[in-house]
Formats: sequence, C-alpha cells, structure tokens
Amino acid sequence: MNITLTRKQHIKIRTPDDAFKVMKEILLREDKIDREKEHFWVMGLAPSFRIKYVELVSLGCVGATYAEPINVFRFALTKGCTRVILIHNHPSERLNPSEKDLDLTDRLIQVGRIIKVEVFDHLIISTKSYLNFEAKGLMEKLGESTKYVPSFELIERIRAEEKKIREEAVRVAEKKGEKKKAIEMAKTMKQKGEPIEKIIEYTGLTRREIERIKS
Repeated sequence: MNITLTRKQHIKIRTPDDAFKVMKEILLREDKIDREKEHFWVMGLAPSFRIKYVELVSLGCVGATYAEPINVFRFALTKGCTRVILIHNHPSERLNPSEKDLDLTDRLIQVGRIIKVEVFDHLIISTKSYLNFEAKGLMEKLGESTKYVPSFELIERIRAEEKKIREEAVRVAEKKGEKKKAIEMAKTMKQKGEPIEKIIEYTGLTRREIERIKS
C-alpha cells in the first residue's frame, strides 16, 4: 500500500535521522491498536537521495512480519528508484535485530544486486528511537554474506520478473499519455460545441468521462 506523503516529507535523505523523522510521523498516524503490530515499509530513493515513495509492504502480528522480494522491489522498479531503505517497527520498543531481520535483509541485498536496486540501509524503529544497520556495520557484514546467493535458475526468474514489471510500467505510462491526449481532444471538441456522441466516437472516452471535463 502506497503511503501518502506530504510535500515536506519528500526530503533528501542525508542521515538516518532524516528517514526516522518521516517514518516516526507515519507510525504515529496509525491508531494505537495498529501500532502494536509489526509493519514493514520500503522507502524508495531517487538518484539524488530524495524520497520518491514510502510503501507499506506488509502488516503482521507482533513478532511476525513477512516480506517477499518481489513485493519489496515492485514500486522501486516502476518508479525508477536506484536505492531503497527497509524499515520495520518493533512494538516491544526493543530495537535489537532478530535473526529473521538479518536473514530478510541478507536475502533482499542479494535480490537488489540482481535487479540493480541497492538496499541502502535497514531501520528498526519505535515511536521514540531507531537502530540502523549501516551504523552497526551490519550492511557491510550482510553484503559479504553468501548465505542467500541465488542459484542461476533463481537469478533468471528474478530477472524475468523484473523485465515484466518494467514493461508493465512502460505500458501504464503510455496508456496515461494516450488518455491525456483523448481528454484534451474532448475538451477542444466540447468548446466547439460538438455533440457528445461524436466526441465519444473520436476519443474513445465514456459519456461520464466527457461530462466531467470542464470546457
């Protein structure tokens, strides 16, 4: 689920504090019941390190948040992000990473290398503080791990899925462009007083879509 960000939240990430500030605001938006569940978010960064999006990938019960690699990187691929920051909360307020946290990060680093999206850091947050893997030396350590180096077959599957996602993003963008042109044409035709049936025929828009256009 894409998280709505304010204009002020689309900041450049210069330090982990910057990422935590935005994520703390997002976590505090949740009601108290949901804050007692583990959330797993992905923050996508542009080449300039500006936040392009924050996505809630999964919401689990306490101590059990799961994330599949394809879900973690889907938005990054469609939005052209070169880096992601992984973020999850510990409702217990204890910020030490579990073995599951380390394993998940290890897996995602390996997948990110295949599709050329860097896993830049991983933050564990509470409403008061955070721990970031980079500062603890965990990103470097996990980056050297061979535990989850994928087989050739898996690499090919991941690359095929990456290609499919990127192609779908192009199709969606093209479709949006075509729709925009159709709306502009309909607007011009309405201004000229053309009958709605003719506008439908020429643009392919529905009657309802045309009626909504302000001429």
